[in-house]
Amino acid sequence: MPTPAPLLKLVNVTRRYDSPANTGALTVLDQVSLDVARGESLAIVGPSGSGKSTLLHIIGTLDRPTSGSVALDGQDLNGLGEVQIAAVRNRQIGFVFQAHYLLPQCTVWENVLVPTLACADAALRDGADERAERLLKRVDLGERKFHRPGELSGGERQRVAVVRALITQPQLLLADEPTGSLDHASAQALGQLLLELNREEGVTLIVVTHARDLARRMGRVLELKDARLAPIGNGP
Repeated sequence: MPTPAPLLKLVNVTRRYDSPANTGALTVLDQVSLDVARGESLAIVGPSGSGKSTLLHIIGTLDRPTSGSVALDGQDLNGLGEVQIAAVRNRQIGFVFQAHYLLPQCTVWENVLVPTLACADAALRDGADERAERLLKRVDLGERKFHRPGELSGGERQRVAVVRALITQPQLLLADEPTGSLDHASAQALGQLLLELNREEGVTLIVVTHARDLARRMGRVLELKDARLAPIGNGP
């Protein structure tokens, strides 16, 4: 039986930045190759400044590699224009960051539905209210949907950010230090929630984190060091 094609495939991805005063280019990623299966949970760890967020931004189409290729669901992203890239980002990729980036003037309900406003899929837009209701109840925020972010705890705001990331039914969920601003108990709860939603929603999960306990709970752990990726262990 043939092996299923990966959802995400990076081949020899390199990212360089020009250094000031002609001191040479800074190589943050050096020929990074990676296959991520559909439904997988993956953690990327590494020292501060090692390029973890850069790698996640390239995967999420927020940045482009200097060289190499990135393919999502069999589609080569390198050849897409900005409008096409934006459509992929909005429809196929969900983001959760350390800072929740919720709109303070909007309610939880309104924040969650923001990504659907730019969605070209009419069926998805039509079903957004029902999906928002279900997901908010799933993360125990069904009774808080008309509250504003300032009325929520840090853990609650991050749960809203997770629901917002999932509202368009993305194939890929990217989380950049999602527990970095939370206390231990809230961080543990959010990590568990991400894994449960990974299974329940069938979404592929990639987490960049300094939290080794969170990383160990993922199905696979890679370390980014000296601009290269290498496996360091498996989750339970």
